[in-house]
Amino acid sequence: MQNYLTEFLGTFFLVLTIGLTVLGGSPLAPLAIGSSLMIMVYMGGHVSGAHYNPAVTLAVHLRGKMASAGETVGYMVSQVLGAIAAALIVYVITGKTFAPAPGPDVSPTSAVLVEFLYTFALALVVLNSAASARTHGNSFYGLAIGFTIVVAAFAGGAISGGAFNPAVGIGPILVNSLISGGPAGQLWLYLVDRSLAGPLPRRYSGCRSVPLCSCMPNPAVFRRDVRLR
Repeated sequence: MQNYLTEFLGTFFLVLTIGLTVLGGSPLAPLAIGSSLMIMVYMGGHVSGAHYNPAVTLAVHLRGKMASAGETVGYMVSQVLGAIAAALIVYVITGKTFAPAPGPDVSPTSAVLVEFLYTFALALVVLNSAASARTHGNSFYGLAIGFTIVVAAFAGGAISGGAFNPAVGIGPILVNSLISGGPAGQLWLYLVDRSLAGPLPRRYSGCRSVPLCSCMPNPAVFRRDVRLR
């Protein structure tokens, strides 16, 4: 239960930071988002592995580092619930909802490709910095994971919406759709990356028999929904 609570809380604070910084219009939102992820990774790495991302959990599961399929599902459910709760709290605080969406002139193919590539990069960094025998016991894994998201959000956020995490797509899009009547048709863009990018990194990771010290997600540049309460 402690593992699931940690996954819930880590994902919650990640998505809360995404919503507040994006709705606040900060040009440095990617830096804040990646930093929040880094902080939460260090907070929960020794407890749950600090995935905070269903795509990362899938990669870790396929690498044989989850206790069971049931635990894998429990992690994913906790992450999605944390994202939904955070999106609701953002609405309570700001009176606005938010959701990731591709740029106005971006094709679905381009958006999916950006999501896939950077989600793959994230899972690859997680497995090699936090679950590899060659880097076991290092103290830089959280920084590496968090700044993967900083790079991804600055580089690809304006193209794909910058989720790089199915939970980050599901939670805000669901809340935006239910409360503000926003579109939900783009949700599939943020689910494809999990099924494609999650399995691949295990083939290229240096993981051996070392317990996972930390894994996580993560985050994004979003378009704002301006409907107020």
